[in-house]
Amino acid sequence: MQEPRGWAFGFAVLVIKPLLLAATRRDWEGGEKLPESGGFVVALNHISHIDPLTAAHLVYDHGRRPRYLAKSGLFDNPALGFFMRQAGQIPVKRDTRDAVGAYAAAVDAVRAGQCVVVYPEATITRDPDLWPMRGKSGAARIALETGAPIFPVGQWGAQEILPPYTRKPHLWPRHRVAMRVGDAVDLDDLRDRPLTPEVVAEATERIMAAITAQVEVLRGRSAPAERYDIAVHGDRFKKRKA
Repeated sequence: MQEPRGWAFGFAVLVIKPLLLAATRRDWEGGEKLPESGGFVVALNHISHIDPLTAAHLVYDHGRRPRYLAKSGLFDNPALGFFMRQAGQIPVKRDTRDAVGAYAAAVDAVRAGQCVVVYPEATITRDPDLWPMRGKSGAARIALETGAPIFPVGQWGAQEILPPYTRKPHLWPRHRVAMRVGDAVDLDDLRDRPLTPEVVAEATERIMAAITAQVEVLRGRSAPAERYDIAVHGDRFKKRKA
């Protein structure tokens, strides 16, 4: 492990990693592409509430300590919030002024040589077949602002352990969790341009296309030509969450 863990992250590894090893069969590809040092961004699809743990397992076992942009609601519990902050996680209040502070914290973390993990979809996919949705701009903005590489990761299998918006995990039999790390997304032609909405949108589309390509390899299928967009197609989980 190249990076210092801190007590909170070390405790989480001690407790969570054995559970993941017992409940999953790992099928990882391309993890050696993640840099051994220096700041970078990992961007991946979101299919289950448990996949931040499986993604952290991938990053950690390749020598880096992941920092997540996490929903602020997770920090509302004083004990959990204290623990997550001690572990270096970054709370995000979406659609508020505080989201700007979270973005700045993520940029500072990457510039300080850390690994920041972002879900560009910002929530579990609503696509009926769990394909990646239309992405939001955060991951692209962090990569463009810092000049750091951004690595697309496709994942599949975590939804079998904990299906979207359910509470009861299926831990047995052990489920295959496949994760595939792609080459860094090519944003070189965009980095010296002003961060206009058009530039950010183009970078976001490239990131989502790269993530989707990894998922297609893992699933052995082609994704729909049009990405699911909650603003257009609606939130099919809204009633379930209410």
